[in-house]
Amino acid sequence: MALFIDIFIKVFFILSPFFSVSMFLLLSDAMDKRSRRLCALRTSTAILIICFIVYFFGNLIFRVLGITVPAFQVGAGTLLFLTAIQMVSGKRSEVVLDKGEDFAVVPLAIPMIVGPGTIGTILVLGMEIRDVREKAIAAAAILLAVLMISAFLFLAAPIGRFLGHKGLNMMMRLTGLILTAIAAQIIFTGIEVFLKS
Repeated sequence: MALFIDIFIKVFFILSPFFSVSMFLLLSDAMDKRSRRLCALRTSTAILIICFIVYFFGNLIFRVLGITVPAFQVGAGTLLFLTAIQMVSGKRSEVVLDKGEDFAVVPLAIPMIVGPGTIGTILVLGMEIRDVREKAIAAAAILLAVLMISAFLFLAAPIGRFLGHKGLNMMMRLTGLILTAIAAQIIFTGIEVFLKS
């Protein structure tokens, strides 16, 4: 149960729920309710597929490239830390698209929501967890985190109205602060494992 909660909290925050809502509202501004729901469904499906591919098959890539877990922990932690700093400072990049351009998968699902920091963190999880039972528990936690992000996307309009632009910015910065701690922990774990080996 502790593993499930730990993975769920990590993945939920690295998927940046309030940033996701903010970007979704910005990009879907001209859409009607039905189109917005359809877009949220496509984005959520893309996020789930990307996260599971990275989690289950990322390990194979590292075996081929000969990258060690500690090396990637430090790299992924650094990327996540940079993402978190952008969120805290309110300077995380926003993409402006032409009207009518499809944004559900690219750039919203990837690289906005599932960015380099997210991919790196999920890859590290997939590499660290080897026990089959624990792997299944972690996969269930990732699934729940993605479903929660999906709920945020489907409820983006009411969330946006309730929090307002300033409220969303404040929540995004708080999320960034939490991410800095998660990133630091990933980096420290990588350094510790490297020194022990």
